[in-house]
Amino acid sequence: MRKLMVVTVLVCFLAMGCSGMSYTAQRTLSGGAIGAASGATIGAIAGNAGMGAAIGGGAGLVGGYLYDQYKKSRGEP
Repeated sequence: MRKLMVVTVLVCFLAMGCSGMSYTAQRTLSGGAIGAASGATIGAIAGNAGMGAAIGGGAGLVGGYLYDQYKKSRGEP
């Protein structure tokens, strides 16, 4: 129960920290976080969660940035 409370508070603080960021920064960081989580999961199955998180995080950062550039090219914020 205590771990759930700590995780909930952390998520709330992280969400508030992104409120003043540009759309590019938000999308890039979101992509990196999603990529790192996915990579850690796949890496844990394969035997090296740290390496998976690093590779997934890097790929997610690039993917998030490219997605932002695509949105901007279509005239969306």
